[in-house]
Amino acid sequence: MNTFEQAQHLITEIEQAHPQTIAELEQFRIRYLGTKNIIKPLMGEIKNVPNEQKREFGQLINRAKGAAEAKFQALRAHLETTAESVDASLLDLTAPAEPLTLGSRHPIAITLNRIISIFERIGFVVADGPEIEDDWHNFTAMNTPEDHPARDMQDTFYLLHSTEMLLRTHTSPVQARVMKSQPPPIRIIAPGRVYRNETVSARSHCQFHQVEGLYVDEGVSFADMKQTLLYFAREMFGAPKIRLRPSFFPFTEPSAEMDVWIGMDNERNYRLSKGTGWLEIMGCGMVDPQVLENCGIDSAQYSGFAFGMGIERQALRLYDIGDIRLMFENDVRFLRQFAAAI
Repeated sequence: MNTFEQAQHLITEIEQAHPQTIAELEQFRIRYLGTKNIIKPLMGEIKNVPNEQKREFGQLINRAKGAAEAKFQALRAHLETTAESVDASLLDLTAPAEPLTLGSRHPIAITLNRIISIFERIGFVVADGPEIEDDWHNFTAMNTPEDHPARDMQDTFYLLHSTEMLLRTHTSPVQARVMKSQPPPIRIIAPGRVYRNETVSARSHCQFHQVEGLYVDEGVSFADMKQTLLYFAREMFGAPKIRLRPSFFPFTEPSAEMDVWIGMDNERNYRLSKGTGWLEIMGCGMVDPQVLENCGIDSAQYSGFAFGMGIERQALRLYDIGDIRLMFENDVRFLRQFAAAI
């Protein structure tokens, strides 16, 4: 076989090569493009080719080199982006799969979902609103006067250079937005993140989660509120009874704090209830008529009740967690304890 035939045969050989794996492609590269590739000896034969044929022979050699380079680049791009890049000979289909680490729900999420599920069963729907609120929705609509301490910058996170925009201090603005946007009957719960300028400690945090409820319709009474919250206490805590203690909130009148009876039959309940058997859960009350009027609802025709609770506090009590800061540290050793609670 003369040198022309060798060059032509080499081109055919390159065109017919079909490496199927990365390893085979590497052998292809070494054979045709490596430092000791088989094209180099043919290039050395050009001195033995007659002068009138040198040009044609050189073109054949360049064609062989170009074909090898083009095929290598195309095959490498293909094999690196497909499963064909895995050498089947290296696969052991009998080997066990790599273990997948399963995550778990956060205790706040578990508690919130449980609360939502309970209220959805009696007709409440979830409503949402922005975390950056204006003064009217956060305070004025909720009957909070301008001299109320909650408006002070020591208690509330205001946006830079603004006395009108702030991080909401409760989810009550959602109630105002819903009452402004739709006529009664209204039956909602408003869960979400809220912010208060508090010192972070084992029992408090500058950001936390809250869920508030609102029911507005004709003829809604204090008795309706009490029965609704008794249902919640039984479903959430298994509490046989509740008690309502007089309190004060700017947006409800009358207002109350709700306690559930957990008893003192064990050391944990005795400690949680501080030796009383009663555990404070939430604040509640009848919606102040001024709040209804602020949102465009006729207080002579409609009445309603509202309630609110911190989700972290409920999680602390449900799972006997001693420090609220654990909720925000993302320590997987802490979070794995709640995998069974999903």
